[in-house]
Amino acid sequence: MRTCKPASGELRLEKRLDWITTLIPFCAIVSLCFLFMVFPDDSTSILEAIRFFLGDQLGSYYLIMGLGAFLCSLYMAFSKYGKIRLGRNEKPQYTSFQWGSMMFTAGLAADILFYSLCEWILYAEEPRIADMGAMQDWAATYPLFHWGPIPWSFYMILAVCFGFMIHVRKRSKQKYSEACRALLGKRVDGIWGKLIDLTAVFALLAGTATTFSLATPLLSSALSRVLGIAESNLLTIAILVVICVVYTLAVYFGMEGVAKLAASCVYLFFALLAYFFFWGGEKRFIIETGITSIGNLAQNFISMSTWTDSLRSSSFPQNWTIFYWAYWMVWCVATPFFIGTISKGRTIRQTVLGGYFFGLAGTFTSFIILGNYGLGLQAHGKLDLLGFYSQTGNLYQTILAVFETMPLAKAGLALLAVTMIAFYATSFDALTIVASSYSYKALEADREPDKGVKLFWAVMLMLLPIALIFSENSMTNLQTVSIIAAFPIGFIIFLIVWSFFKDARHYLDHEEIESNHG
Repeated sequence: MRTCKPASGELRLEKRLDWITTLIPFCAIVSLCFLFMVFPDDSTSILEAIRFFLGDQLGSYYLIMGLGAFLCSLYMAFSKYGKIRLGRNEKPQYTSFQWGSMMFTAGLAADILFYSLCEWILYAEEPRIADMGAMQDWAATYPLFHWGPIPWSFYMILAVCFGFMIHVRKRSKQKYSEACRALLGKRVDGIWGKLIDLTAVFALLAGTATTFSLATPLLSSALSRVLGIAESNLLTIAILVVICVVYTLAVYFGMEGVAKLAASCVYLFFALLAYFFFWGGEKRFIIETGITSIGNLAQNFISMSTWTDSLRSSSFPQNWTIFYWAYWMVWCVATPFFIGTISKGRTIRQTVLGGYFFGLAGTFTSFIILGNYGLGLQAHGKLDLLGFYSQTGNLYQTILAVFETMPLAKAGLALLAVTMIAFYATSFDALTIVASSYSYKALEADREPDKGVKLFWAVMLMLLPIALIFSENSMTNLQTVSIIAAFPIGFIIFLIVWSFFKDARHYLDHEEIESNHG
């Protein structure tokens, strides 16, 4: 485990912190929250206009970024760069299970669990699904596409870039701007570097503050049903506080605590999947629909990745695909740093292919079992979930209706709640460690941030969602801010990858010269 103790003659903590990168984005987010609450209608209309422009008029930008990231990740793995080891000749720090579990749980795992239970419902009556073929085939295929290779490719290409920067080049600044140094040179120490880092931290805070808008109401509903108490803001806040305590304790004890929490998450996750698969009575349908979905995805991957719906006959890519690519791009500020950090000792090829294996194995298994169970209820006439959702307009109550069809429903809901809390806590472990690293002017690769800095971010990352609970419109608006923030993040991702290839080429050339002389 990495040490937090100051070295001899080291500057005091407050002298080592980068106050500009830490405070300006945080103040900007707080100011936006204030404006959303004071001027809800005006701020909503302005943000919707900007989001429409970016998502509708410039939507192809996000689609090109997505397919480009996927192809780039394959090139990284199978080209000459794939043999580069992140950490010279060092052995991997973590076992494959520890590494894979930390990576999966850090990558939007709680949201994956939530959407696994309901995403097919959102697509089932879309014109695009009817055009593609049978509803039960394509409503089960698109979730695998929107949470599959392209989203994970955003993580993989940046994890490689950051892992190379941290473990091979031994850079002392763990920031977006530092990853551009090979391309921008000394400009990263000036205004350009500050702009890159401020954009990154702003996107990180916006994405963090809004991710709870998706699944926290489900947690609240589940615990309300299990405990027999009324749903309220106080219950939701209590859930957030519990999550905060869990992940704060984990990050306080360092990477060892994070690894143990991630492993616990995976065991809980397996238990939930087994509960639905073995006791739900839909095993054959789950397996066969899953196989069909994977086949559909493999056969139609390129056309799904590049379909723009230029006539806007359904606006499906604008409403869904572009939204998801942008959402994952915002989360690219934190998760790839974490994956790059824990990949020490692995080659670039192992990092990319292993990342795809663990990421897609967890994601696909979740969507195939949990999603296809509900889809099976609908297809076999056991429960009209589409009708229920159409009447209530409430996804959370629809998910509870799915659980009511299971034996020991309250036990299942309790397992869901505990699993989601653990997933959220693990995701925020990664966020806290990365945000804490951003707070430093310089931080060596083998050092963890000070425990006090980690504690500050652990609390700060949770205060904003708690404040936003009291304004539903604000939560929606800030989610839109996250999508808007992805636009400049896309350009920064391009610069980071370009910088990596330039730096890695020089590194390989130097290694070849040394081996020839040796």
